Amino acid sequence: MSSANKNLSSFSTENLPDVSFKRFAIVVAEWNSEITEALFEGAYTTLIDNGVKEENIIRANVPGSFELSYGSQVYAQKHDIDAVIALGCVIQGETKHNDYINHAVAAGLTQVALKYNKPVIFGVLTPNDHQQAVDRAGGIHGNKGDEAAITAIKMLAV
Repeated sequence: MSSANKNLSSFSTENLPDVSFKRFAIVVAEWNSEITEALFEGAYTTLIDNGVKEENIIRANVPGSFELSYGSQVYAQKHDIDAVIALGCVIQGETKHNDYINHAVAAGLTQVALKYNKPVIFGVLTPNDHQQAVDRAGGIHGNKGDEAAITAIKMLAV
């Protein structure tokens, strides 16, 4: 979804399921940590604000966005985890590395969700430059971490 005309922190919270007893894993890429830490804060705060208990949120760090699929699988396979939120940021830069990484991560997270039959949320920014990442990690376009957390909560109602 394009965020050019949308604030990522604006969404409907009507009819959200009770998640006070649900457990979430948030897997965070360390690469572009200024951005991914802001995404984590957004996701964590949104989960807490919507009734998730602090002790029911587990954080795991992985080196980069490419490793999000494996990190997410580690938690998705656990029976006591209800949803996984994968957070990362791959900036376009001068090479096509983002095309390969973003495609692999999207496909990998989809496979994990289908294999373990639980929500695995793609909270990976794919901006053209650093400023676009900042704008989507708590800046003028809101926080993709907020959106990822609400998506995880909504998917638990499916």
